Formats: sequence, structure tokens, C-alpha cells
Amino acid sequence: MSTATTEDLGGVAGWAVDVMERLGAPGAGLLIALENLFPPLPSELILPLAGFTASRGDIGLVDAIVWTTLGSVVGALVLYAAGARLGAARIEALVDRLPLLEVDDVRRTVAWFERHGDKAVFLGRFVPLFRSLISIPAGVSHMGVVRFTVLTAVGSAIWNTAFVLAGYELGNQWERVEGWLSPVQNIVIVVVVVAVVWFGAHRWVRKRREAKAERAEASGSADPVDQEG
Repeated sequence: MSTATTEDLGGVAGWAVDVMERLGAPGAGLLIALENLFPPLPSELILPLAGFTASRGDIGLVDAIVWTTLGSVVGALVLYAAGARLGAARIEALVDRLPLLEVDDVRRTVAWFERHGDKAVFLGRFVPLFRSLISIPAGVSHMGVVRFTVLTAVGSAIWNTAFVLAGYELGNQWERVEGWLSPVQNIVIVVVVVAVVWFGAHRWVRKRREAKAERAEASGSADPVDQEG
């Protein structure tokens, strides 16, 4: 297996490997915890790099898997705590100020989560972006923290192990992992974007119709008063 140095890597990849070289396996865990809080920092990049770093002997392979899974759990628990602390009432108050969202959306989301909470938390660990956001309704609905932690740990362990092992086996060709994943991830992202755009357009049209109907009703109710005057 050919070797590579940190200098061969640039951007986020070089920075991530540098963190792992300096802090060891806990550094990989820290990066994955941050990925949960800041989704633009992708686990699909960090995890193969953790395997790549392990293949060079800078960190242990088992340590990389254990620490990245621990990082996933810690990051998820931070978002869970945020949801639990804010609570449904505060989130509803915040949503009520947003133009294209309604309080009923929050209530339906929480109700949906309460019906599918276990599957949502477990399977959500395999979906980009969703694996971070799903922790918030879990906190809002006060899902049992032990159950949430176990489901998050198991799902994250499966996801992290697959990518760390792939990076370990590929060594300095770790970027091929991201190449294999990109088409699937792009499809998921496109579907999500289309769904969001459709939802926003549908909600905007509905709100315009409701506003027009309210104006027409107000105008109609005002006519008799005007005539009396």
C-alpha cells in the first residue's frame, strides 16, 4: 500500500488529518461531533480519512471506530438537549414568526416522530443532514434519553464502521469512498431540495389564496356599513 503525507492533502481533508495526527483517535471523535452540529462538515469525508490515518499507524483502527461513534453520540445528544430545552412551545413561537411555516407543521412533525421515533432515530443515521436534524424532535418529544442514545450509538456504529474500514482498506485512495457515495447522496439532496421547493411554493400559493379570501370577505362585510353611512 502506498503512503501519503498530510502535505499531499488540501483543504478540509488536510485539516482533518492534521487534527487526528495531533489529537489521535479522540480528534476523529471531535470532528464527527462537530459534523453533527455543523452538517456542512461531512462525515463521508471525515470517516474515510480516519480509516486512512489508521492505515498509516497514526491511530488505531478500533480506536477510530470507537471514538467516531462516541463523537456521533455526543453531537446528537447536544441537539437532543437543545430540542428538550427549547420545547414545543418555544419552537412553535419561533415558527409562528417564519413566513412559510405554520405551528401545525411543528405539531404534525412531533406527532409523526412520536409514532416512528425508534425507526427515525436509527435509520436517520444513514441519511445526510437528516441524521443531525432528527435529534431535535427527539428532544422536543422527550424521547427516553437512554433509548435515544442506544439507537443513535448502534446506527452510528454501523455507518462509521463501514466508512472507516473502507478508508483503511483504500489507504491513500480514500477519496474513492466519497466518489462511490456521491451519486446516491446527490440523489437524496435533489429529492430533499425539490420537496422543500414544492412545499414552499404550495404553502405560498395557499397563503395568498387565504389572504385574498379574507380581503374579499372583509370587503363584503364592509359594504352594508358603507351603505348605511
